[in-house]
Amino acid sequence: MLVPVQASCLVALLLLLLFGSGIHAQLSPGYYSSSCPNVESIIQQVMLQKFKITPNSVPGTLRLFFHDCFVDGCDASVLIASTASNSAEKDSEINLSLAGDGFDSVIKAKAAVEEKCPGIVSCADILAIATRDLVVLAGGPSWTVRKGRKDGKISQASRVDGNLPKPEQSVDQLTKLFASKGLSQTDMVALSGAHTIGFAHCKEFMSRIYNFNSTHQFDPAMDPNFAKDLRLTCPQSVDPRVVANNDVTTPAKFDNVYYQNAVRGVTVLASDQILHSDARTRGLVTAYAGQQGAFFAAFATAMDNLGAVGVKTGNQGEIRKDCSRFNS
Repeated sequence: MLVPVQASCLVALLLLLLFGSGIHAQLSPGYYSSSCPNVESIIQQVMLQKFKITPNSVPGTLRLFFHDCFVDGCDASVLIASTASNSAEKDSEINLSLAGDGFDSVIKAKAAVEEKCPGIVSCADILAIATRDLVVLAGGPSWTVRKGRKDGKISQASRVDGNLPKPEQSVDQLTKLFASKGLSQTDMVALSGAHTIGFAHCKEFMSRIYNFNSTHQFDPAMDPNFAKDLRLTCPQSVDPRVVANNDVTTPAKFDNVYYQNAVRGVTVLASDQILHSDARTRGLVTAYAGQQGAFFAAFATAMDNLGAVGVKTGNQGEIRKDCSRFNS
């Protein structure tokens, strides 16, 4: 039975009051000011080179950060490789589509940081900083990254299911999920704007463009011409590796066009379109569609809040030498 949205929002508020402010207090923008004062500039230079060579690193790294934080908190557990005795988070079914460029961003940044500050900076903090830097390079907003996260000591594929949003979920289900992480409905709508870059596999929206129901061949919330275009990209016998851009207008630019597309009915994922279809979230979608500055401000705040989810500090975690392996 679903929890009503009002109750979910109350849960989110309580979680923020009980845990959010405390975690924010434990994290600090200047956490490495003495131990590794140039950590941000080191990572920024690595991300600049990464972006020049593979611009797809932006959505890949951003999605990696989101998937990490939503499963057991922002602790770099999604980076851990599986072993003969443990199937790690990255090998859960929903994470198999995480882009290799996201992992590579962290690997390259970690190597550069270790060269200057060995054993000081966590993989979790490196992922958080790298994500911010790549969003900026794609034209998006900047925000202050609070640091001091420790790397988690647990990574299990079995812990992933039920902790990440899915394309077919309703606003009620999405709001409840985000509330369980201490994130508000406003955070949810703003973070969904990350789909202004990146792509989705055809299988994630095939049900919207073929045999939607007994009355409609495709989702009536979708622009008919857009549905026809998607059918050309994703025929019914499509290769499962084929993808379509989340934002068909400016797919490589971090902007507010995602929301404009939602207003026009040209979003790929049902969970994106429903944010405009549902009256409870439509106001925010419309506002962000009309004012990029409002979206950028909300996204920066939401990313700061996301970065505080389930953070490990002190002896709750470790500083991994290799982001793909526990120290012991």
